[in-house]
Amino acid sequence: MKIFCKKAVIALTGVSYKQLDHWAVTGLIRPSVKAAKGKGSRREYSFRDLVQIRVAKGLRDEGISLQKIRSALIFLRKHFPDTEAPLAQLKFVTNGSDIFVLERDPQKVLDALRGQFVFSLALGELIDELRGEVRQLASPKEERFVVGGKAFVVTLAVDKEQGGNYIATCKEVPTAVGHGETEQDAVDHILEMLRLSPGAEKSRKRRA
Repeated sequence: MKIFCKKAVIALTGVSYKQLDHWAVTGLIRPSVKAAKGKGSRREYSFRDLVQIRVAKGLRDEGISLQKIRSALIFLRKHFPDTEAPLAQLKFVTNGSDIFVLERDPQKVLDALRGQFVFSLALGELIDELRGEVRQLASPKEERFVVGGKAFVVTLAVDKEQGGNYIATCKEVPTAVGHGETEQDAVDHILEMLRLSPGAEKSRKRRA
């Protein structure tokens, strides 16, 4: 099972640090892999958690309040006891003020939404999109830089050993390794190391 740290969840779902923490603390969407236990500990999320977070964000973007999402989840967990993650396993429609669940009997949905324009959250498409973004985030990428008149190829990737931070390496100078919480931090770190490498000058320019 693939595990995602808080930084990766934020990058993949578009929620803020504040939203993610609030949802975890209040129980709206708690991390299913590992909950935070005291200062210094960190939460760990599964892919299904990511889907739930993305769906919740989609409902919020459509104008649904957190109170209504909570009420809906209480109802769903009570009436669908075998559904562990309702937001990831059911399909929802909303008109911007109410939440409806698509069941096997379409008549129930039609009765609830008769005469109303609804927004349908396509869960299948959302999951495919999210999986693509996960693959893209995990795939290393190369960039070319010129430091002190010399060309360098820098490879940027997610540093799995550092809980989702970034690591930058250089083909031409294997001993130069940059680390950072963001991609730019890792790039800045390794470029500084390249500036200090033998023969490099203090100026550099980024190649287009």
